[in-house]
Amino acid sequence: MKFFETNFDGLVGPTHNYAGLSVGNVASLNNANDISNPKAAAKQGLAKMKALHDMGLKQGVLAPQERPDLNALRRLGFSGSDASVLEQAAKQSPAVLRAVYSASSMWTANAATVSPSGDTADNKVHFTPANLTNKFHRSLEPETSGRILKAMFNNEQHFAHHTHLPDNDHFGDEGAANHTRFCSDYGSNGVEMFVYGRHAFDSSKPAPVKFPARHTYEACEAVARLHKLNESNTVYVQQNPDVIDQGVFHNDVISVGNQNVLFYHEQAFLNTEQKLAELGNKYEAATGKSMHFVKVPTAQVSVDDAIRTYLFNTQLVDIGNGQMAIIAPMECSENPNVSAYLDKLVTLGTPIQKVHYFDVKQSMRNGGGPACLRLRVALSEQELAATNQNVLMSDKLFGELNHWVDRNYRDEINESDLRDPQLVIESRQALDELTQILQLGSVYPFQIC
Repeated sequence: MKFFETNFDGLVGPTHNYAGLSVGNVASLNNANDISNPKAAAKQGLAKMKALHDMGLKQGVLAPQERPDLNALRRLGFSGSDASVLEQAAKQSPAVLRAVYSASSMWTANAATVSPSGDTADNKVHFTPANLTNKFHRSLEPETSGRILKAMFNNEQHFAHHTHLPDNDHFGDEGAANHTRFCSDYGSNGVEMFVYGRHAFDSSKPAPVKFPARHTYEACEAVARLHKLNESNTVYVQQNPDVIDQGVFHNDVISVGNQNVLFYHEQAFLNTEQKLAELGNKYEAATGKSMHFVKVPTAQVSVDDAIRTYLFNTQLVDIGNGQMAIIAPMECSENPNVSAYLDKLVTLGTPIQKVHYFDVKQSMRNGGGPACLRLRVALSEQELAATNQNVLMSDKLFGELNHWVDRNYRDEINESDLRDPQLVIESRQALDELTQILQLGSVYPFQIC
């Protein structure tokens, strides 16, 4: 039986805007209040999906959230018609209004943590939506994320779905942005690396002081239990608090892994030597093979350059014959230090042999690169066949979704547009049509109420 890693990229929602909501995310804050282009953003994302599909990779689509979240505004005391709720929020609490309009679900690396059947005790693929408790605008996502994932992977024989962890900062869970799986091939038993920023129940342990550590050790342990993982195939690694304070808000901004390769910055982790030794030993025990650790020295690429270009928020993908390619944003090619490093990297004899650059500037300016845009799901042939086929990329779906964007998305959105009731109507019409294209059923609050 064949096994694949399928990347499910988030469709950029019709209310994509730059509100600067994410403290600790340098790009998000630097571009706050700029005019966004939802149509261009969605098309950039679709072009990347299609390109990876054309490279022979398995590629899927994950639908966006309903925005604005008017139910959240009503829970906060705004009342009346939709138009009245928007107007009250715009006048009394514009920051909250910006938050409930956020299209941040495009970054599906935060949608959930996924463990493939090769690792789990019941041989099912397990999904746990991330609770994203650290940011209000993202904490609105997990229930709808869970419904969408169940509509995509709706077969109890193959898939197990869990409720997101308790909505409390002690169990702050940022999903796959802080989770990486290593394996010799996608169907075999592997090792899952959970990365956390702090210990919630032990304040004596290291933690950042400037920016929040969004993901806790306790959340990592809980997800591993839910997914029926063994101690022999799990490793818990703490992110370096110093790099969190420099703007590395998720592990996927400072390292990326795939199969037998960990590509990481030398400042990424605490107790690096000890933890990578544990990872390497567990990998060898599980697979009988050795890992490749590709360390990027600070002398060649600074943490600041890594953040500005999202060198590590790239996809590391299998291109056959034991070789891998990096899917990088154009910003990497435009930075002299990073570009020089990548030019050298492909000559070093590691499995990383190629670099492909993509324009995802609309996402980059809001703080997310190619890796943020995708959720990785390793699937067998049978599991892939049991997946909702309408969410898998094809020439037909690519054309349909581009036409859907053309019909429904605005060219520009600025802050004043967020009080426009027509934007609510447009967004709901677009999402209702999308659920029919992807055959998801009723997953949005406006469809369920």
